[in-house]
Amino acid sequence: MRVLLLTYGSRGDVEPMVGLAVSLRELGAEVRVCAPPDFAELLDGSGLPLVPLGRSVREMASGAVTGKEPLPAAGLPQRAAQMVAATYGSVAAVAEGCDAVVATGLIPAAAAARSVAEKLGIPYVFVAYFPTYLPSPHHPPLAWTRPLPPEVTDNRVLWDLNTEDMNALFGEAINGHRASIGLPPVDNVRDHVFTDQPWLAADPALGPWLQPADLDVVQTGAWIRPDGRPLPADLEAFLDTGAPPVYVGFGSMPMRAAQDVARAAIEAVRAHGRRALVSRGWAGLALTDDRDDCFAVGEVNQQALFGRVAAVVHHGGAGTTTTAARAGAPQVVVPQIADQPYWAARVAELGIGAAHDGPTPTTESLSAALRTALAPETGARARAVAGTVRTDGATVAARLLLETVSRERPPVSA
Repeated sequence: MRVLLLTYGSRGDVEPMVGLAVSLRELGAEVRVCAPPDFAELLDGSGLPLVPLGRSVREMASGAVTGKEPLPAAGLPQRAAQMVAATYGSVAAVAEGCDAVVATGLIPAAAAARSVAEKLGIPYVFVAYFPTYLPSPHHPPLAWTRPLPPEVTDNRVLWDLNTEDMNALFGEAINGHRASIGLPPVDNVRDHVFTDQPWLAADPALGPWLQPADLDVVQTGAWIRPDGRPLPADLEAFLDTGAPPVYVGFGSMPMRAAQDVARAAIEAVRAHGRRALVSRGWAGLALTDDRDDCFAVGEVNQQALFGRVAAVVHHGGAGTTTTAARAGAPQVVVPQIADQPYWAARVAELGIGAAHDGPTPTTESLSAALRTALAPETGARARAVAGTVRTDGATVAARLLLETVSRERPPVSA
């Protein structure tokens, strides 16, 4: 059996797919992964060849933050048309012989993946990594290109407006491409991409799907990539020479005034008498002086690291939130975009950390949040919740996918 996995997004979009790929391979499936070229090394570390899609996500994200390459809403339909066509071309070239397609990430890329599946007559699955990405009466949609109208409080009405927005932004691009390859048009772009039974790869304790709901969502648990890499020797030495430090990192988030953020974080950590461990990430955070109570790292095994820190200050990506929760590490979430405010709120609601108010921390605001995260009762709660976090989500999803393919395959005639 051969499965094609596709995502176009940041590391937080790609790493769960790697987790699913590893589980599928363990069950005997052959896997092909289509993702941005930034993540060739990540896939290579798991023995998975990368089928590169599009431009570097890091370059585009950095350009948007610095203003060198702004992404105005007015240009989105044209960009969507280019992405649909380019993604379809890349995916169709390697999908021959595949038995299923699993997709996530940007709507135009996922739409192209579904078109490939339709042309091949094979199952297509869309996966979300957080509940609020999917339509529900329990929460509003994300405000992607314009603020939600403050006078509208009915979530169902807001999701109807979201349908209109998605059709306006992507409908012409997606339907124009579908016509070019002999497929019929779709009336509702979002529902076409999501399907009526999307999967939710989020931990049920951390990010539950609430009932009643309009969609038949399949929640598998988070897809965690197994990571057996040892920590670097110099990091081990830093960890061993004092009390557990506070980790500060913002993953794949480029940030304006990154050094101001680093300075505020280090000062806040020091105000609590703690050492700081700063992850450079895509923001390029750096140390502010040469004192020995701070240490900077690049990309490391967070699964091995987070159980050895006093707290984790981060942006609130689904993967980082889950990894910290699984390790029992108290968290301070400083949300920047997309799903991150959701995860910040969940961390606070669960009592396993603090949600920072807004994306730009100061020494005072981070110090206040750390006061909550470093409190003994928060640590105790974080350790208790850690015991409820599932680690088998990728295996559950892999088995379900193989069962789905087997069920939908036509019987072999004698």
